[in-house]
Amino acid sequence: MNTLRNIPAIDEILLDPRVKKIEESVSRELVVKKLREVVENTRTMLRNDNVSLSRLEITDMVVTKLQQELNRVTKPTLNKVINATGVVLHTNLGRALLAPPAVQYLTEIAGAYVNLEIDLDTGERGSRYVHVEDLLINITGAEAALVVNNNAAAVLLVLNTMANGRDVIVSRGQLVEIGGSFRIPEVMKASGARLVEVGTTNKTYLRDYEEAIDENTALLLTVHPSNYRILGFTSEVTLEELAELGRKTGLPVVQDLGSGVLCDLKEWGLPGEPTVKECIARGADVVTFSGDKLLGGPQAGIIVGKRQHVEAMKRNQLTRALRVDKLTIAALEATLVEYLAGKPNRTIPTLQMLTVDEDTLHDRAQRLCGILTESIGATSPVKTIQVVRTEDRVGGGAYPTHGLPGFAVEVTFEDGVLTNIARALRLGEPAILTRLRDNAMLFSVRTLLEGDYDLIATRMREIVKG
Repeated sequence: MNTLRNIPAIDEILLDPRVKKIEESVSRELVVKKLREVVENTRTMLRNDNVSLSRLEITDMVVTKLQQELNRVTKPTLNKVINATGVVLHTNLGRALLAPPAVQYLTEIAGAYVNLEIDLDTGERGSRYVHVEDLLINITGAEAALVVNNNAAAVLLVLNTMANGRDVIVSRGQLVEIGGSFRIPEVMKASGARLVEVGTTNKTYLRDYEEAIDENTALLLTVHPSNYRILGFTSEVTLEELAELGRKTGLPVVQDLGSGVLCDLKEWGLPGEPTVKECIARGADVVTFSGDKLLGGPQAGIIVGKRQHVEAMKRNQLTRALRVDKLTIAALEATLVEYLAGKPNRTIPTLQMLTVDEDTLHDRAQRLCGILTESIGATSPVKTIQVVRTEDRVGGGAYPTHGLPGFAVEVTFEDGVLTNIARALRLGEPAILTRLRDNAMLFSVRTLLEGDYDLIATRMREIVKG
């Protein structure tokens, strides 16, 4: 194994001019750590493969692998992805896109000191929540508001504050799993509250709640079924009925609204979903919902409701553990301002994508089809490129039974290449995610941004003609 003797010492490799150049942009500590790993891997490879290499060849190989490894570990892993799936609130792709005013505001705030928790009038310490509380109050009609880092955290905080060590009554048909194996019963257990199930999976009546109430009951919880529907032989108690029962018994009613809608989407042809303002008007004492779903803002758990309950939550020690930072507050504040302006569907990307009309989608699909045809239309293994109707999805656990009529560009290929092309699109820069159907690839235009069309054509040309 004379080749093993040709492996240079670490100190010798560190003197190589190429490594010295690397150290100008990467810490020496990381360079040495990765260099040791590369040398050890090289030693194992040479031993196993029984190849003969000179000292110079081994040095070149080690330096090359060192550079590749350092490029890998120092390159950001959170990268832009072109979403051609037609799923607007794609959880795996980060859900809601921020509105341009929110992006600009966020950029300004991120690189500056801000009045996060200082009252500039008095010079005294203030509250970070004042930056969004009045906005939420004006939009929802609630008395007070609080923001934490996601809706599961919001539910956890509400239950821990209002029902720790006591009973919470909820319909068996509303014991949802909200994704990632996070379930309402587990969240409730973690909060210290005790779950009391009433009714059955498909039918729950007001008397079921009435019969379950005793001196240990802390509140009545209703969970909006954002990501599923129970159809057929069903019966459920309305929020108004539950609120009336709460008033009679002195028990607060908490509504977990999940996705959270701030404006009536029926105006644009979507099925009716209860808005936060409607839930408050119908008698809910506290409502929780997400910031990065139908609202179209950053990830956040938003709590609105009666002042006495929200103020108690602000004093809860959990609130500090669950609080949001200046970036979330800035992004949410700027997004909420768009609602007060009265036309959120014009500026908030989520609402733009959900409410765009079919004629516009068809025009966009024709445009992409023309660009792709010009770029790869006569190139093997491409067989056909055409505009097709498709059913897009809202995503994010919202509207689970309602598809969005849309259009996509369908590209068909010769047998055996579709999977490889899809993988190449995912691994490129930028990454592109599509939908696959039979032996075809679908580029849904609903979720494409203005600059995506030419990028898709360029990437497809590189892959197909490469």
